[in-house]
Amino acid sequence: MQAIMETSFDAVYLITVITLGILMIRRSRGTKQYLLFGVMAVTLGAGDAFHLVPRAVALCTTGLDQYTAVLGIGKFITSITMTVFYILLYYVWRLRYRIKGHMALTASVYALALVRIILCLFPQNGWTSADAPLSWGIGRNIPFALMGLLIIVLFYRSAGAHSDSPFRLMWLTIALSFAFYIPVVLFADTVPAVGMLMIPKTCAYVWTVLIGYMDMNRHRKGADTRQRS
Repeated sequence: MQAIMETSFDAVYLITVITLGILMIRRSRGTKQYLLFGVMAVTLGAGDAFHLVPRAVALCTTGLDQYTAVLGIGKFITSITMTVFYILLYYVWRLRYRIKGHMALTASVYALALVRIILCLFPQNGWTSADAPLSWGIGRNIPFALMGLLIIVLFYRSAGAHSDSPFRLMWLTIALSFAFYIPVVLFADTVPAVGMLMIPKTCAYVWTVLIGYMDMNRHRKGADTRQRS
């Protein structure tokens, strides 16, 4: 039952975010904000596929224990692509609110991303081991969480300051994704049931992508209406 339910959920998730991302790229009409959002969605889905596809295969065949190394490598790749995802989301924020300058802020985003990626590269993470150390799992996620917190604050402030109704809950989708993700990092190894929080975490990311996609559609419809008039 777990194999069927989890595999089905993951398949719907991957197909949804990658499809929406491709549609945004194709329909962006030269609007950099939506083009970048589309690339961000494809990066999210493609990166997660490196972990979720082997997991689906494992669940439907001989079990997760037989795929420890492959799943670990997939988790490593996903960790890198998620870091890239937040860098892209930062630039979506800059484009949407026409942010100029703030080089120190940009440097902070890149510094946190670089620290995160460097920490992920250390062999002490034990990506291919069944007994990966929790301390490294926590350590590499500290700069990632700080990066997420920074993006949350930026969207919260900017959406409010610009009365940006379509993006008014963007900050919340990111906050929820981390709220569900952090307990998994801390407790999933000792309390396996906590791993179920990855489902609402995934839904929060789909919500993030849908916000961008629906806003693009509103923008296109508005542009078409103005052209006809």
